[in-house]
Amino acid sequence: AQDVTEAAKHDRAVAAMANELRQLIDTANAPIFGIDVDGDVNEWNDKTAEITGFTKEEAFDCPLVSTFIVPSLRQSVQEVLDNALRGRETSNYELEFRTKSNEIRHLLVNATTRRDAENNIVGVVGVAQDVTEAVQRDRAVAGMANELRQLIDTANAPIFGIDVNGNVNEWNDKTVEITGFSGDEAFNQPLVETFIVPKLRQSVQEVLDNALRGRGTSNYELEFRTKSNEIRYLLVNATTRRDAENNIVGVVGVAQDVTEA
Repeated sequence: AQDVTEAAKHDRAVAAMANELRQLIDTANAPIFGIDVDGDVNEWNDKTAEITGFTKEEAFDCPLVSTFIVPSLRQSVQEVLDNALRGRETSNYELEFRTKSNEIRHLLVNATTRRDAENNIVGVVGVAQDVTEAVQRDRAVAGMANELRQLIDTANAPIFGIDVNGNVNEWNDKTVEITGFSGDEAFNQPLVETFIVPKLRQSVQEVLDNALRGRGTSNYELEFRTKSNEIRYLLVNATTRRDAENNIVGVVGVAQDVTEA
């Protein structure tokens, strides 16, 4: 009788722990989902239901990859799951879930092998972080950067720039046109000694050095030497260039060609 009582207590303790774990999974603030060895959904917590729009009843027993993963990622997600079913887990894998309303949610997932009491592999659990907003922000920033790049390249004004060492790292189409030097020819060349006429090199260097210290200069006239050894007169605004942390990383010159004037 004593043995039966102890066993019953043990069983109740294990059941209580299982219920507590089930509650933790269901109410976790992170999406948690899982599959069995056939790839069918057998875990789908409240947060996963919330972000996908599919209830647990709708998701259970459906093949995870073909039902919820966008087509372009199905093969790679299947490989991650297959690896986890062989005991090889993956951390911070980004996948895209298709929601019930046909939107895309970007999830950063840790795919963990699930084992039974005898240590047999019985499935995979994914604990995820919803990074949709961050991905959308990154894409918006990238789109803005591409737009700015296009504006710079196609601007009707010469735009050129240097890094902190004075070497060319910006050279738009208009600068190519008026100097005759292509972007490939200009990039990484020291701006002052390569393109500025000798008598102005010292004063131009001072303007650039000032801008590299955060002091920009407006309407500074300089003389560019072209590939055909002609002189182009440019009226330049030298502006300090900073990175996202506000560190000075170079200088951009936006110019007006006043040669004809």
